[in-house]
Amino acid sequence: MELKFDYIASTLFLAVGILFMIGSKSLGSSSYGSAVGPDIFPLILGSALVLLSIRLFYETFVTHNQQRTKEKLQYKPFLIIFAATLFYILTLETIGYVITTFLFLFVCFQTMERSKVILSLIISAGFSGLVYFLYVELLKGTLPDWPIWFQ
Repeated sequence: MELKFDYIASTLFLAVGILFMIGSKSLGSSSYGSAVGPDIFPLILGSALVLLSIRLFYETFVTHNQQRTKEKLQYKPFLIIFAATLFYILTLETIGYVITTFLFLFVCFQTMERSKVILSLIISAGFSGLVYFLYVELLKGTLPDWPIWFQ
């Protein structure tokens, strides 16, 4: 990456993180005596973004004098993951969370590391099934259900 890009990116991420933290204060706090409310998650995300942007700025400042080698851009993996993301967005409601997330994760894992097919299958299936079970069954949340032809 270019150092100028890193400076600009860290500054923009810092601004977005601060805006997240300010915006979280305008959300309602916890209800019925609960310690966790809707304002906690954006506050944590904003804080993490601020800390990471400060680290990026520091690392860019420290490596300013070191010579960097130019890396070749990898367009093919980017385009594959971008297409998988579009497929995920467009089919999430019709195919359902578990199947779509499994396919998305499997394609992404295989794009990054082609040699470990079985491990990618296990992690993709385990993650999508476990998250669905935890969120829908235990936390009583809603995710797109299984498709009609699968039920």
